Amino acid sequence: MFKKNWVIERRLRRKKSIKTKIFGTVEKPRLSVFRSNKYIYVQAIDDDSGTTLASASSIAYFKDKKAVKLNKEIAKKVGQDIAEELKKKKIETVVFDRNGYLYTGKVKVLADAARENGIKF
Repeated sequence: MFKKNWVIERRLRRKKSIKTKIFGTVEKPRLSVFRSNKYIYVQAIDDDSGTTLASASSIAYFKDKKAVKLNKEIAKKVGQDIAEELKKKKIETVVFDRNGYLYTGKVKVLADAARENGIKF
């Protein structure tokens, strides 16, 4: 239990230092990632008005119960989904907010998939 609290505290400390440096606008929103034990969520946020411009999550892929728990493949699909939604709204560039998570695994795969589909950050 102590290790779990220590890991969470480290992530929150990283999140706080990252959040002071990045800011999203309408032209260049903040692409924020959240990952739980089961799902991964991503949303494009305009910090000026405090609104969410676009969002995607892995919940839809698990609803049909045919999805195998291949988390990196699901994260890649979520990255493609958010890129498509941003293109519909004519947003090409974003500020990537990894939300204190290390840039490895699912977070990296999601970011790479968004880049491959035309989003710049």
